[in-house]
Amino acid sequence: MFEKILIANRGEIACRVIKTARRMGIKTVAVYSDADRNALHVEMADEAVHIGAAPASQSYIVIDRIMGAIRQSGAQAVHPGYGFLSENPKFAQALDAEGVAFVGPPVKAIEAMGDKITSKKIAAEAGVNTVPGYMGLIADAEEAVTISNQIGYPVMIKASAGGGGKGMRIAWTDEEAREGFQSSKNEAASSFGDDRIFIEKFVTQPRHIEIQVLCDAHGNGLYLNERECSIQRRNQKVVEEAPSPFLDPETRRAMGEQAVALAKAVGYTSAGTVEFIVDGAKNFYFLEMNTRLQVEHPVTELITGIDLVEQMIRIAHGEPLTITQDDVKIDGWAIENRLYAEDPYRGFLPSIGRLTRYRPPAEGEMLGGVVRNDTGVYEGGEISMYYDPMIAKLCTWAPTREQAIEVMRNALDSFEVEGIGHNLPFLAAVMDHPRFVSGNITTAFIAEEYPEGFAGVTLPEPALRDIAAACAAMNRVAEIRRSRISGTLDNHERKVGSDWTVSLQGVDHEVTIAADRQGSTVRFADGAEIRVTGSWTPGMTLARMEVNGRPLVLKVGKVSAGFHIRSRGADLKVIVRTPRQAELARLMPEKLPPDTSKLLLCPMPGLVVKINVSEGDEVQDGQALCTVEAMKMENILRAERRGVVKKINAGAGDSLAVDDVIMEFE
Repeated sequence: MFEKILIANRGEIACRVIKTARRMGIKTVAVYSDADRNALHVEMADEAVHIGAAPASQSYIVIDRIMGAIRQSGAQAVHPGYGFLSENPKFAQALDAEGVAFVGPPVKAIEAMGDKITSKKIAAEAGVNTVPGYMGLIADAEEAVTISNQIGYPVMIKASAGGGGKGMRIAWTDEEAREGFQSSKNEAASSFGDDRIFIEKFVTQPRHIEIQVLCDAHGNGLYLNERECSIQRRNQKVVEEAPSPFLDPETRRAMGEQAVALAKAVGYTSAGTVEFIVDGAKNFYFLEMNTRLQVEHPVTELITGIDLVEQMIRIAHGEPLTITQDDVKIDGWAIENRLYAEDPYRGFLPSIGRLTRYRPPAEGEMLGGVVRNDTGVYEGGEISMYYDPMIAKLCTWAPTREQAIEVMRNALDSFEVEGIGHNLPFLAAVMDHPRFVSGNITTAFIAEEYPEGFAGVTLPEPALRDIAAACAAMNRVAEIRRSRISGTLDNHERKVGSDWTVSLQGVDHEVTIAADRQGSTVRFADGAEIRVTGSWTPGMTLARMEVNGRPLVLKVGKVSAGFHIRSRGADLKVIVRTPRQAELARLMPEKLPPDTSKLLLCPMPGLVVKINVSEGDEVQDGQALCTVEAMKMENILRAERRGVVKKINAGAGDSLAVDDVIMEFE
């Protein structure tokens, strides 16, 4: 077995590979850029090598820099993770020339299947159903428009060397095809060093289901069932699960056998994933093959008990597979939620900054299931604008899908993240959404259910009452502490009353609290009673309560006269007052937010790529005003209404913070 492996990647996937290598007794080498000098994967590895400046184009995707780190460390093998150089045949060739093992497939397989244009041609020649499209290279935006009209809108514009949603756009019109072609080309160049683009028909109402395969160099190949990856935003997967709630055993077997046959046809070895679009009648169409480890591989590991990273390492070492297709079972259900550094209340735009608090739920057993969290960050660490915004993958397993969802709900509520914008509230909302719970999902789920973006969650009345009762009980604990601190010298404490008004989500709840040693009984004005127990004390940022015997986890922040509560995707300001205070508060005027209707504000930290207008220009509703790049994604900012540009405050190349004024209107 290898004695030392270099991981040519960063973040959570580098940490993930290190964990398995450590368990196998293999030493690890991390590589890092200027921005990652203090990163978690650097700390976890046995040794680390600096490879350049913060931009990936000057560090992680520079083959010579990685080769230099290999020579310096004496590593015998390289695991590429995903993204960066993982599907770059030139990198695999460089390793082969150096006599270093590549923990991945052979160069020819990468070239054949890693390139989406070539892979579709091979699949078509092999008789595999493929989505209609244009597989040739596209010269410019006008040719992209011509091809799009020939195929018929809507179309998908994709980077040939792409992955992870980068370099991908959906176009419904000629103008969107022009813009999408240029943005996809730019993103592909900066993310993969390859700006080739192709176009295919966008199949409406599809499900995205992929098959995990394992093949060795001895002619053995098998599939490890499927993963449902239909919940996507901007073509980037957000929630994955295994198995799929849609497939039947016959379709699963047909897709699996076809995936293995395709892999064998190109001499594939290592772990790989064959992606399919599946329609409502369970017809499936080959999309592409990812010749690497997928981001969502943990859910497959959780239902099969097979460590994919270990299998990749053993295959790279020349060992045959020791498992057969009959050994692969489906044990229970697993769900993965991707935690992104992005603000769901600002259109999911990237967020950067310091993690002032980062406390994931404890890995291990929870509510009859299991929690797993693959992460590459730590409390106090910095989220950089230079890399992908995903910072953790929260996974749960349970015997059934219903139980796995419930464990995930509680795990999300137990996840504490502060200092940056993050999508935990959105993930919690998805886990409670009736369509997701029923399994009736497609890749259009987010667009259909959140057409105006995510504006938070409005909890139903029973859930609000539970939170109101819990906050009333917590406030009583806080009042008792305050009364003791402010007690007189002769130890006479201020009496804490039992009548309170709890205000949240625009509703006042008049309650009376009867407390005992075990907890509190909270009585509402209509006579309903809720029993609250728990061990919360002032200062704790997580309250684990039981409400009428049911678990309730609240993220708790302090605000004047109450709490900032986050629960099940809702972000609530809960005010607890005495009846007299509540009466007076109703007389106070409401403070109005400032008027920003005549300003274009930068919605996220980023770099201005292009200003599309000039001062004095008249702009129309929906017109592109400028392009801002953040975390390897280009974002086009458009006019919300008709107007005239009065002043432009930023130019191409400027670095902007959130809410910086880009331009003003008359």
